[in-house]
Amino acid sequence: MWEIIWKAASVYFSCMLKFIFGPLGGYAYGFTLLATILITVAGMMSVVLLLTFFGNWIREKIVSIFYKKRKKFTVNSRRFVTIWKKYGLIGVAALTPIVLTPIGGTLLAVSSGSPKEKIILYMFISASVWSVIFSSALYFFGNEILKYLPDYAK
Repeated sequence: MWEIIWKAASVYFSCMLKFIFGPLGGYAYGFTLLATILITVAGMMSVVLLLTFFGNWIREKIVSIFYKKRKKFTVNSRRFVTIWKKYGLIGVAALTPIVLTPIGGTLLAVSSGSPKEKIILYMFISASVWSVIFSSALYFFGNEILKYLPDYAK
């Protein structure tokens, strides 16, 4: 019982950092397709909810302690502005699981001043769709996909 909880928690927390770790972990641990999808979506949405409601506070109170003299125009900030101008909130939500991390995509959406309800809705739709796609691909074609990985990654 505790082993299953531990495995599910590791998939959940790793998915909070990088979305693709959810389907990979669920597949590796032998969870069902539905369980993998639910854990993956829950992991991403936890970060989205946390940063949507507390992102500005975290940036003002915690980040400012470590970065007192922050540059306003850095390579990353310019990259975020370019992504935002090109794709908007829907595009950022769609790109978050595959290109950005849940943390990066949510911070980008929050810092743009988008309504919280829209951020949560679009990120939930994106997480659900990409979780079904990634998880289904692994569960139905996993052996075919994984045989192309280098030996050190297996």
